[in-house]
Amino acid sequence: MITKQAITAFRSIHTPFYYYDIELLKKTLDIYTSYIKKFNYNAHYAVKANAESKILQIIQKAGLGADCVSGNEVSLAIKSGFSPDKIVYAGVGKSDKEIKTALKAGIFGFNCESVPEIKVINDLAAGMGKVARISLRVNPDIDAHTHKYISTGRKEDKFGVSPWEFQAVADELRNFKNIKMIGLHFHVGSQITDMSVFPMLCKMIEQLQKWFIDHDIKIENLNLGGGLGVDYENPTKNPVANFKDYFELIHKHLIVRPGQKVHFEPGRAIVAQCGDLISRVLYVKIGQKMKFVILDAGMNDLIRPALYQAVHAIDNLTSDKKPLKYDVVGPVCESSDKFAHAVLLPETQRGDLFAIHTAGAYGQVMAMKYNQRDLAKAYYSDDILKK
Repeated sequence: MITKQAITAFRSIHTPFYYYDIELLKKTLDIYTSYIKKFNYNAHYAVKANAESKILQIIQKAGLGADCVSGNEVSLAIKSGFSPDKIVYAGVGKSDKEIKTALKAGIFGFNCESVPEIKVINDLAAGMGKVARISLRVNPDIDAHTHKYISTGRKEDKFGVSPWEFQAVADELRNFKNIKMIGLHFHVGSQITDMSVFPMLCKMIEQLQKWFIDHDIKIENLNLGGGLGVDYENPTKNPVANFKDYFELIHKHLIVRPGQKVHFEPGRAIVAQCGDLISRVLYVKIGQKMKFVILDAGMNDLIRPALYQAVHAIDNLTSDKKPLKYDVVGPVCESSDKFAHAVLLPETQRGDLFAIHTAGAYGQVMAMKYNQRDLAKAYYSDDILKK
């Protein structure tokens, strides 16, 4: 929540910038970890959601491991204090250099997505005198009913190994002396708000793991990935994701055999709501049919609306005048540089401060210097508010 004290502090800060509510982040982590402990689960934070140093350190101190999708993320996680034995490394296109980085670090395991990848990891591990621990990422052909760009578990998606390939994997594993298969990994998409997806996933996991058990392949770990969505439209009303229903559904429907460990890879659900993009109004432009609020923040700062047609709640923090309809746009020379269409906002003028909410995940981490614009800096509530 952005307080009056914070708004006062914002006035003296160069915009645009990212503002992180550290109290909300810690509250979210407290709630999340309470369920992890209750059900004896394991969690690895998805570094790709937000890789700011202070954010990573807080998450690491809360007891989570790290889920990485590049060699640089593996290195950053270790630098941020995450123990290598709590780091998992996923991705369809791991380079030799990245694989060697992870092997040298001694990470918990690779989430592997193809037979060719497993072979490369085996060969590189052999050259380094190591045994690589892997989980097989399975494509369960489940539609998560989310945006097509962030659905990852359908049979036409590039991610994971399909069930028809299981026999080939089993045959190859017998030949790989520097590979130890430790489990199965699943991730069907991101920003999932339809809770019926998760019982469906649990049912599919049971069906798929039976194949390996029937073929005398021990499954020590079940990794359900992440994907739980957050409320982009009403962030103030729902600042914390629905962890209660999520974990209770998983606990109810997932069959866990003796000795098996269950893992999760939360990202968005941990950090999305704690971050806001703060911007100033440069101009209010009156068109024939619509009024335009032109901000100093653009799609280079927050690309989600342009890339995913994502909806973010937006507030004018410094006006309480009568509401009018506006298109909220940025300064980048692209028609797609638009944050909202025909939204009701208090009557706005040059210099007003705006907050684009729920920007803590896939916001700052995806920023770029397109149009050679400066990258927005990060500011934290516990620094701003104590001054």
